[in-house]
Amino acid sequence: MERTYIMLKPDALQRGIVGEILARIERKGYRITHMKTMQLDEPILREHYAHIVDQPFFPPTVEYMTSGPVVAMVVEGENVIQGMRTLMGPTKNENAMPGTIRGDFACSTTYNVIHGSDSPENAEIEIRRFFGDI
Repeated sequence: MERTYIMLKPDALQRGIVGEILARIERKGYRITHMKTMQLDEPILREHYAHIVDQPFFPPTVEYMTSGPVVAMVVEGENVIQGMRTLMGPTKNENAMPGTIRGDFACSTTYNVIHGSDSPENAEIEIRRFFGDI
């Protein structure tokens, strides 16, 4: 059984759409095995977004990601990494099709409501980062 890390970003909580997103994940047949609400800080965001720390859009990303709590979760299922990425839709909301989470809920590329791991290796790194050794 494959597992992945999924995070509902502050705008999902601020807009009250967490329940709808969780329902979509569960209706797809995936199992949420761990879930918690947490407030992120800059040190963990520097680690999580190490690949963009030097980009001009990193400071606004930190501001957005610290603007409210997030919902962190571990989701399991067959081919769940690719399946969740399909369910989420592309990061750029203008490319996300209706019926995907981002296609239906993202307001912009920055405010795109959800994050999901992009590979088995990154899934394990992100799960450890946010949940420790589970």
